[in-house]
Amino acid sequence: MTAAAVFDQVTKTYPTGPLGRGAGVPALRGVTLAVPAGRVFGLLGPNRAGKTTLIKLLLSLARPTSGSVTRLGAPLADRGTLGRVGYMHENHAFPRYLSAAELLTFYGGLSGLPTEVLGPRVAALLERVGLADRKGEPIARYSKGMVQRLGLAQALLNDPDLLILDEPTEGLDLTGRQLLRAVVRERKAAGKTVLMVSHVLTEVQELCDTAAVLVAGKVAFEGTFADLLRDPKSGATRHLETALQNLYQQEAA
Repeated sequence: MTAAAVFDQVTKTYPTGPLGRGAGVPALRGVTLAVPAGRVFGLLGPNRAGKTTLIKLLLSLARPTSGSVTRLGAPLADRGTLGRVGYMHENHAFPRYLSAAELLTFYGGLSGLPTEVLGPRVAALLERVGLADRKGEPIARYSKGMVQRLGLAQALLNDPDLLILDEPTEGLDLTGRQLLRAVVRERKAAGKTVLMVSHVLTEVQELCDTAAVLVAGKVAFEGTFADLLRDPKSGATRHLETALQNLYQQEAA
């Protein structure tokens, strides 16, 4: 199976001290994993595990200290593949004086979408995320959940081959979560790849085909949820929280 993203022995150390000459803070320590194309892949781990750094590398917002990363079959230096990536951040910093329609039109222009394509796509996405009736209002009037819906629409503007969702259910109500689940399943049915970072374990377990668990910058697990939930000693099926807690403790030890 081809991979949408591949990390090969990747390390990332953030410099510290005057002029960055300190020992540095390691965020990733020899990470090797592959995100299968056309699947939904979960990225789990406690705070400060390295999940955000891994996403930054995929988005070319940071460079690995060592090792290599490929994105959609090309090295990170090939910025052309960024146009095939969609990203939904957990905390959006949208200009609050813009309306939803204006914001999506602006981002669509940055993505290079032709005018004849952009107008209908903005309208369709606002309808899809349930904001069509509020499209002309400034974002300053939006609730947290509405901003999250808008962020999802923005991430889908370019019909990405790789959709990265960073804590996507933050602030969403039940209807919003149902919308998100439907969108993720639609992407998979269309042969697209979804990388989902979340602390909401029920969502990850329900939506993801496979997952990786990062702990202290290392891959503690990569595989299916059936393998993750299986107790290595007894073979019994554990709760996801129990399985993760055991991994965290093992890595800490």
